[in-house]
Amino acid sequence: MSKLIILDRDGVINYDSDKFIKSPEEWKPIEGSLEAIARLNQAEYRVVVTTNQSGLARGLLTLDTLNQIHQKMYKQLADVNGRIEAIFFCPHSDKENCKCRKPRPGLFHNLSNRLGIPLDDVPAVGDSLRDLQAARAVDTQPILVLTGNGQQTLRQMETFDNIFNDVPVYDNLAAFVDNLLDES
Repeated sequence: MSKLIILDRDGVINYDSDKFIKSPEEWKPIEGSLEAIARLNQAEYRVVVTTNQSGLARGLLTLDTLNQIHQKMYKQLADVNGRIEAIFFCPHSDKENCKCRKPRPGLFHNLSNRLGIPLDDVPAVGDSLRDLQAARAVDTQPILVLTGNGQQTLRQMETFDNIFNDVPVYDNLAAFVDNLLDES
């Protein structure tokens, strides 16, 4: 059985911005996140990203620019012997009512279909409520990190009548990976 980890991008791997990440220069990794991904790879985990990228629909960046941002991420990961197997992204705005924009589970279904594997109990690490909701909708194990929007999400979780009581919370991706690898 293949070991898989699903990560959100902005706020988990790299710093997020209310103004969106619109260029490779604006993409900056959160301290320890790239090394955490490399440690997952060394432990034979497949790492996949699911990310909302509504900046495309808003005209804030082009698909070419998004690819350049991801190339920067791939290069910096390679520098620490890490890799991401695939990136699944939603290019739509919330007004488009698509099936792939988190909190809807379309990105996760696409990932499962493309990789040909079920996602039951696969850890899905995110920093926002919509990440947790999408993960829960496909029976993955939602994990919250407190980087990015994580602090705000932690406060929001308390208003959902115990729906998210079982969601593990970590300071950052590196802390989650430390715990995961210590348990294996």
